[in-house]
Amino acid sequence: MLPLVYHPSYSFPLPANHRFPVGKYLRLKEGLAEDLAAVAHRYFSAEPDPLYPAHWHCPDYVQGFLSQSLPATMARRIGFPMSDQLIERTLAANKGTLLCAELALDHGLALHLSGGYHHAHYAQGGGFCIFNDLAMAAQTLVDQGKARRVLVFDCDVHQGDGTATMLAQHPDCISVSVHAQRNYPARKPDSDLDVALPEGLTDQPYLDAVTDALDLALRYYQPDLVLYDAGVDIHADDELGHFKVSSQGLLHRDRLVLSRCLAKDIPVAAVIGGGYQRDLQGVVNLHRLLFKAAAELAP
Repeated sequence: MLPLVYHPSYSFPLPANHRFPVGKYLRLKEGLAEDLAAVAHRYFSAEPDPLYPAHWHCPDYVQGFLSQSLPATMARRIGFPMSDQLIERTLAANKGTLLCAELALDHGLALHLSGGYHHAHYAQGGGFCIFNDLAMAAQTLVDQGKARRVLVFDCDVHQGDGTATMLAQHPDCISVSVHAQRNYPARKPDSDLDVALPEGLTDQPYLDAVTDALDLALRYYQPDLVLYDAGVDIHADDELGHFKVSSQGLLHRDRLVLSRCLAKDIPVAAVIGGGYQRDLQGVVNLHRLLFKAAAELAP
C-alpha cells in the first residue's frame, strides 16, 4: 500500500497573477486518480497544529505569523498576503510532512502532495516558505527516537538554505542539497553536502551529479530515513530554474533516488517541492512523475 498525504487547505485563492502556483495541489490530487489506478494507495491528512512549529521555530516569529502581525519586511520576504487560509494551509502542510515521514517508516515509502519549504529559517521565512517542514520533521523523529539518523536529500533547483541553518547543530539530521549555483538564494549557507551545478545542465550530467551525491550521502551518513525533496523546477520549461533537464530526465531522477534508497531498505518520505510555470497543468504533469516512479517501486 502506498500512503499519500493531502489536505484540502493546500490550494486556496491568491490574488490574480500571483507567482506561486497554489492551485497545483488540488489539480495534482485529481490527476493521480488515473496515475495510481492500478496501485493500492490510501490518503491521509494531518490537521493544522499551531504548537508544532513553535517547538522548532522562534516563538515570536511563529506568533507573529499566526496573529498576522509580522513586520511588513518579513511578510514581503515570504511572498504571500497574510490570511486565515494561508495559516491553515501552512500548519496542515508542515504537519503533513511529519505524517508522511512517519508513514514511510511504517510502509517503506510515502508521498506528500505538498512540502519542501526549505527556505524557512529559525526566525524568518522566505521564498514562499514560512516554516521548514523538512527540518522540523527530521528533528522531531530523531528527538522522539523514531529514527536514529535522518537525511534530507534536496533536489529542488534552489539551495535549501533554511534547512542548512536549522540543522547545522544537529549531527543526526543531515542536509544535502543538489542545486543551481547561480540561483536563489543569493547567500547559500553550508549544508552538510552542497552540490552546486552550472546553468544549462542537461539530463546526463545532472543525473550523474544526483547519483554521486546520493551514493556518497547514503554510504557516509547511513541514514535510516530519507526525506526527499523532489522539486521539478530543474525542468527545462521552468521559469525560475535555468537548467535544461527534460521530463524523461526528471522521471529518471525520481526513479533513481527512490530505487537506490529502497534497495538499501531505507524508507523514503518524498515531498513535491517547487515548480514554477505559468502553465499550471504543465507543472502538475511534472509533479505527477514522482508518483509514477513511486507506483513502479512501491514495496
